[in-house]
Amino acid sequence: MKHTRNLNAWPLLVALLVVACTPDPPESTTVPAPALPELPPAPVFDADSAYAFVKQQVDFGPRVPGTKAHQACADWMVARLKAAGAEVIEQTGTVTVYTGQKMPLRNIIARWRPEATDRILLLAHYDTRPYADKDNVRKNEPIDGANDGGSGVGVLLEIARHLAGKEHGPGVDILFTDVEDHGQPSGAMSGDDNGIDTWALGAQYFAKNPHVPGYKARFGILLDMVGAKDAVFYREAISMQFAPAIVAKVWRTAAALGHGERFVQETKYFVGTDDHVPINRDLRIPTVDVIEFHEASGSFHPSWHTHADNMDVIDRATLNAVGHTVLEVVWRER
Repeated sequence: MKHTRNLNAWPLLVALLVVACTPDPPESTTVPAPALPELPPAPVFDADSAYAFVKQQVDFGPRVPGTKAHQACADWMVARLKAAGAEVIEQTGTVTVYTGQKMPLRNIIARWRPEATDRILLLAHYDTRPYADKDNVRKNEPIDGANDGGSGVGVLLEIARHLAGKEHGPGVDILFTDVEDHGQPSGAMSGDDNGIDTWALGAQYFAKNPHVPGYKARFGILLDMVGAKDAVFYREAISMQFAPAIVAKVWRTAAALGHGERFVQETKYFVGTDDHVPINRDLRIPTVDVIEFHEASGSFHPSWHTHADNMDVIDRATLNAVGHTVLEVVWRER
């Protein structure tokens, strides 16, 4: 008797065997990203306090390096910083200004949580211009420097009051630079002559001689001329070259806080040099310059390097917009 095979059944049998021998795929499980701990809210920036800090500096008189007013102001700043819980380092030396004159230098560095290796750097210059070379009168006399010098220091001293309470994220350093405003006249700040390197001597000194060997910071924020009424802050071109991501962080934060009309998302080239240049160039710390661009002048505020740079220029609303923004940026860093 012959056996016959049903050939049509083989494909079905093979398919059943394959299915039976194939393990079940693992169940799809989505692992949620770990929830980051909620950050404490940033402290309230007090514009009245910042204004008072600006006025105190002006009350000392022009803070020209080597003068009693400069020394008294620096001593007062050191005391304020220590009262705010900072470890303070004073960096002294001698620099040569564009005239060939030797000038004493006193940089002031305040540190909170110095044991933290990850850092944020805030900075402003506290010296004032020794002559009013942009004025039509009393050109050889020093200026008050309420906005150019005083405003950035006032904002940072108000921020400093809160830093002892910052226990999360990177530690914070505040650098108050000296001999920033003793540079060669006739437009050096606009980059149209050979005097660029005669400015920001305190920052240049710090970049070559940092208070900590190999000093690094996550980023830096420089404040310069941040107190005039209705001031507007465009993205500064050198900052965009060295630190575009930090510019975006600061300007985005300002917009989120309601200060977007002051922090304009447009780049302007109007600064030839400032304290952020040696910090970016030599220390490789991405640092931005928050500095007013004045539409009418096409450059700095009209009071720049004149006797009009006094307390009449300073506006609490501007100090608040800048201080509120910078304090929030610092507080958000984990």
